[in-house]
Amino acid sequence: MEGKTVTLATRVIPCLDVDNGRVVKGVNFLNLRDAGDPVELARAYNASGADELTFLDVTASSAGRATMVDVVRATAEEVFIPLTVGGGIRAVEDIDRMLRAGADKVSINTAAIANPQLLTDGARTFGAQCIVLSVDARTVPAGEKPTPSGWEVTTHGGSRGTGIDAVEWARRGEELGAGEILLNSMDADGTKDGFDLEMIKAVRAAVSIPVIASGGAGKASDFAPAVQAGADAVLAASIFHFGEVTIAEVKDAMRAEGITVR
Repeated sequence: MEGKTVTLATRVIPCLDVDNGRVVKGVNFLNLRDAGDPVELARAYNASGADELTFLDVTASSAGRATMVDVVRATAEEVFIPLTVGGGIRAVEDIDRMLRAGADKVSINTAAIANPQLLTDGARTFGAQCIVLSVDARTVPAGEKPTPSGWEVTTHGGSRGTGIDAVEWARRGEELGAGEILLNSMDADGTKDGFDLEMIKAVRAAVSIPVIASGGAGKASDFAPAVQAGADAVLAASIFHFGEVTIAEVKDAMRAEGITVR
């Protein structure tokens, strides 16, 4: 293989928020028996060309985690693209439970801030490829102590700042054992103004592991710039759920920009 470079296809990943076994936030797929059933939605996304799926348990109580195990198991039996599960992953036992149920990866956010060793223990036990560090980052609000990059890690859906520099945390996450960074721009999230390209570039420069860009997608043409800024995968939720943009349209738009997609 000397002299050849391997170009990996950019992944397009829909994200489903699951609460007590049901998909929350609106969905607008046609021909679904039940639009709130995560297994039905997973099947629809699988058929429409999604490369991976992400499920986020938005309540993540112990009862919610037990429910998510059932959801993951049912989905894994029906859908054959990689599945990442996040929310309420606080211990190695939680990772084990989700992987045994059929998840391919787990996404860890707040628990990694509280206990960074969880990333290392998870990677050592299951392999770095199973461990995704989710970084919910925002611009440091005016009047608060700035971070070196200007972005800070947040918890609780972006509502609580930590004072931790977001770019440095991504770099440290790789060092600790994470195999992938899910970079959520809390500033861009919900705006539909496009991804935070400067943040993607900054994190791309700090890590060598794959970066998944999340937050801000509003139209098919928003995705290619995120990849050009350094993202290896692009993730979105509501614009896919509401049928505003299809997976095929996103891939066509990226192909038109010379980006390799599956």
